[in-house]
Amino acid sequence: MGSNPIISTKNKRLNNLIRRSKNRRRPPEPKLPPIKFNEQIRALEVRVVGAQGENLGVMKTEEAIKEARNQGFDLVEVSGQATPPITKIASHDKYRYQQEKLAKKQKQEQAKKTSELKHIRITPRAGSNDLEVKLKKVRSFIEDGDKVEILLFLKGREKANKDFARGKLDDFLNKVGMPYRVISPIKYAGRGFVVQIVK
Repeated sequence: MGSNPIISTKNKRLNNLIRRSKNRRRPPEPKLPPIKFNEQIRALEVRVVGAQGENLGVMKTEEAIKEARNQGFDLVEVSGQATPPITKIASHDKYRYQQEKLAKKQKQEQAKKTSELKHIRITPRAGSNDLEVKLKKVRSFIEDGDKVEILLFLKGREKANKDFARGKLDDFLNKVGMPYRVISPIKYAGRGFVVQIVK
């Protein structure tokens, strides 16, 4: 009994999709540029910040490295663009870890600032189940810090009864059930009424 060619084709497509999903990798986290320390610092003189944050002034690089090692630390370049370069007496590994942590935090804060605009579309005649599904999406988007644009879409004769439609959008907003801010008030935009909200 031969194999079904239709099922065989479907299996091949499914296997290809699985293979592609496995091969997809997340983009790597942006890496910090190498942080120079000790003999990697090529300048003859450096401005030195002590392990406790005190200013030790300008020193010969060799002397600064020696001083750092006497204290059990490294001489780490903080700003190579300055004249002379600014260095700090610190553990190179610990300093790099702190910088990576700071960069990650800044990236997360930047991501929050550039929140995505999500779109939700409802209609005046939508059933309660459909509206509840849309409300759950709105709540999820707000929790994630995204901006949400809600469009009450009107078609045909529905455009003639704008007061009724506006009331439906007000009712929908009242059912969100969590704090939010209106960043773009309700307005009529040709296709219907639109409002933008955010956490």
